[in-house]
Amino acid sequence: MFEKLRQSKLFFWSVELLVLATLIFVSQKINFIFSPIATFFSTLFAPILIAGFLYYILNPLVKLLEKIKVKRIYAVIIVFLVLVGVLVLGIFTLIPYLAQQVTSLLKSMPSLADNLETWAREIAAKPIFANINVQEQIDKLNISYSELFSNVLQKVSVSLGSIFATITSVTMIVVTVPFILFYMLKDGDKLQPAIRKLAPKKHQDEVVDLLHQMNKTIATYISGQAIECLFVATCTFIGYLIVGVDYALLFGVIAGLTNLIPYLGPYLGLLPAVLVTVFTSPTKALLCCIVVLIVQQLDGNIIYPNVIGKTLKIHPLTIILILLVAGNLSGLLGIFLGVPIYAVVRTIVTYFYDIYKLRQKKDEETQLQL
Repeated sequence: MFEKLRQSKLFFWSVELLVLATLIFVSQKINFIFSPIATFFSTLFAPILIAGFLYYILNPLVKLLEKIKVKRIYAVIIVFLVLVGVLVLGIFTLIPYLAQQVTSLLKSMPSLADNLETWAREIAAKPIFANINVQEQIDKLNISYSELFSNVLQKVSVSLGSIFATITSVTMIVVTVPFILFYMLKDGDKLQPAIRKLAPKKHQDEVVDLLHQMNKTIATYISGQAIECLFVATCTFIGYLIVGVDYALLFGVIAGLTNLIPYLGPYLGLLPAVLVTVFTSPTKALLCCIVVLIVQQLDGNIIYPNVIGKTLKIHPLTIILILLVAGNLSGLLGIFLGVPIYAVVRTIVTYFYDIYKLRQKKDEETQLQL
């Protein structure tokens, strides 16, 4: 009877859950051991994440130079020089213009608030809102720009220490990312052979194949998203310029960045342009919507199928659930990283499941032969 119980699935899973609960309990009691390790990984997370993102964007250029008989080290140096040139060009041309538009937009915020108030009064003047005292509702909001400004200054002064900590952290990232990126580009092709040597001989081919699939999934997603964001930002900027929208460059950049968020991104990117234009020129706000609609149609029917294709094959409902869960767990970072992490995890699970089914089929064939 004991032997039958020992071989049962209930006994197996009970022991597994008991071991897992014991490990969690012990980990909580020796938190002082894991705390430095967690600090170590959290410190390296941002630089490695940024360097990895740039690696998957720039590595195709390095490979392209290698195909025309340029040594990898020289190809990496050339790509680095191009990257530095683009950054310098952006710092001296694009960023000042963006800063100017942001400053101008902030200065116009009181005017936008007045337009909103005027619009609300015009709406409230209609018979359907006759019983609502608009002025009373506005007074309840107690909007005071001087009070808002003083509150902002107070919060800034209170969080001065965190601001310095943030500046220090950003400085460390700016300093360390180029070094990490350089060695990723220089020695990235040596990673798979190194891992192959560490794996057991009978599983070496499987490990390399899995790494290849993971690398392909990440590379396709990141490079595809970079091309998509650049396309959306550029086309939206040009469209807003044609329509005559103020702050066209700023709103174009916002549209490109928010495009990283699946499904919701285009609407979030459109929102600032509509809010700025709808109270002064509803026609212009409608034209902004048309511009975004055209850009998204071009992106969805031409750019996305060619740069990403059906590599991910994730159902829209699954993506929405991932965004909800990842956003709740890690905020904006979770929204950006949720889909690619899910894609990598699914690739791993699918690969091992395929191997399991293949081995099961081979065992069945072997038993039939016997």
